[in-house]
Amino acid sequence: MFWRSVVGKLWFTILLLVSVVLTILTIMLLQYFDKFHTDQAEERLTSHAHMTASILEHYDTEDTALSTSMKLADHYNMKLMLLIDDGNSWYYPEEDQVPIELFKNDPELSEVITKNEVVVTRGDFPFYVNGEEIHNEVLVVGIPVNFVQNRSGVLYIYQYLEVIEEATLQTKNIIYLAAGIAIILTTIFAFFLSTRITAPLRKMRQASLEVAKGNFDTKMPILTRDEIGSLAMAFNRMGRVLNTNLTALNQEKEQLSRILSSMADGVITLDRKGSIAVTNPPAEQFIQAWHFEQSTNNNENTDDLPKAIKKLFQQVVALEEEQMVEVDVQGRAWVVLMTPLYDDNFVRGAVAVLRDMTEERLHDKLRKDFIANVSHELRTPISMLQGYSEAIIDDIAGSEEEKKELAKIIYDESLRMGRLVNELLDLARMEAGHIQLNIEPINIREFSRRVLRKFQGVAKDHNIQLRAEIAEVDHQIMVDSDRIEQVLTNLIDNAMRHTSVEGSVTLVVSPLREGIKIDVRDTGSGIPEEDLPFVFERFYKADKARTRGRAGTGLGLAIVKNIVEAHNGHVSVHSKLGEGTTFSFFLPSKIDE
Repeated sequence: MFWRSVVGKLWFTILLLVSVVLTILTIMLLQYFDKFHTDQAEERLTSHAHMTASILEHYDTEDTALSTSMKLADHYNMKLMLLIDDGNSWYYPEEDQVPIELFKNDPELSEVITKNEVVVTRGDFPFYVNGEEIHNEVLVVGIPVNFVQNRSGVLYIYQYLEVIEEATLQTKNIIYLAAGIAIILTTIFAFFLSTRITAPLRKMRQASLEVAKGNFDTKMPILTRDEIGSLAMAFNRMGRVLNTNLTALNQEKEQLSRILSSMADGVITLDRKGSIAVTNPPAEQFIQAWHFEQSTNNNENTDDLPKAIKKLFQQVVALEEEQMVEVDVQGRAWVVLMTPLYDDNFVRGAVAVLRDMTEERLHDKLRKDFIANVSHELRTPISMLQGYSEAIIDDIAGSEEEKKELAKIIYDESLRMGRLVNELLDLARMEAGHIQLNIEPINIREFSRRVLRKFQGVAKDHNIQLRAEIAEVDHQIMVDSDRIEQVLTNLIDNAMRHTSVEGSVTLVVSPLREGIKIDVRDTGSGIPEEDLPFVFERFYKADKARTRGRAGTGLGLAIVKNIVEAHNGHVSVHSKLGEGTTFSFFLPSKIDE
């Protein structure tokens, strides 16, 4: 792995480059010093040859000249050979003899004899040492000589190149040693340099890994002002920009998430394949309701969305236009508005907004029912008023008693119309939150008995037992006495109208830890189970065949619910057909302002 790192590559590159340079330089130096030593040896040997020739030429006696020449040869490690024109020859040392024919027959060496010129040459010449022929590299200098006795000859001085090679070998060893030391120093220097250069890069790599983990506060120390320092500055600037951008992106993402979570409408984002990518809580509720409906119907279809929405998505992708459809899931009506999402010029998905229109549909139905019920409730008394008024005007009623009866009917119906209008106004004010409560402490036992006494006469007339089960209440409660009396009046009146002869209506007051519970229980005809969820709606009426006496307006229970809820309480009903009905409401001891 070392060779794959920047340190290894840089170190190897520097070492290779220096090695190549040192190799070339070593070769050139070796060639230079080899030639240098050879030239130096030729110059020295030539100089010694001239010196020896001068000795032979200027000394008075040959013995003295030869003796001096031998000393000179021993001192400079040279070999001498002297050829005299009378055919004689002289060697020194005598054991190293070269055949005379070699000097005479060699084209280059013979030029000293034939042309009387100085010759310097080197070659592999055969020598005889102690009678044994030896081949060796030899440097030879030939020079003509004129003796004082008017004789002439040729002096050959030669020297083995082993001496030169020893000097050359020492020079090579020095060069090799210097090259080796240079390689070692270069290796250390290259490793140190590459390590120093790559140390910031390693730190930057570690910092980039920290940034990749999300630690955008990681900083690179700026130690130099070169390219690495500029890179560190750029890295720190990049970290700051990334931190700023990601912070802004996270804020936008959180803002979008909060917006989606707080939306009352459902939002579903679909990708190109129609798979769900993003949803918000209302959309998740819609999907859960769809899955529940699928499992309830034992449907093997495992689609994430209804077929109508799948088809709508296909239309949006194909037409690249906004589309809308209405879907019913678990009895609730949803309007789905789907818009395409674009990626440059292509549709990459769609976003669907789901709005639960159940309440709007219910409100529309209630509005229509309200108008129909009000029209129905007003039409009957108005028709009766109109008919009986015409009877009086046309003198159809002959006697005074008949006229009084007709006038009494007209009066009762006008009171009914007034009561209906007043109750509608009260209910409208309550539902708009404009109800005013005059809170005061009351004794619930005395209050309940007082309300119950109002119905004693009516109960006696219709042979109905009116009972009271009022427990001991050791504290007073804070309520609007007039409004609570209105509640009890409506409930007891309803109970008596729906109770047959010899039936009973019971008022039960039970103290609780946080307030009181009041029950109005009758033994009347009861309410059908399917009608129980609607008894507190406006204009709900039981079957008139089950009622006795005058019919109500259908607004009493709606008013009861609004008054109780205005006191921070709650009301409920339990009934069984043919056995009776119990209306219960709870009132807290204290009402939060």
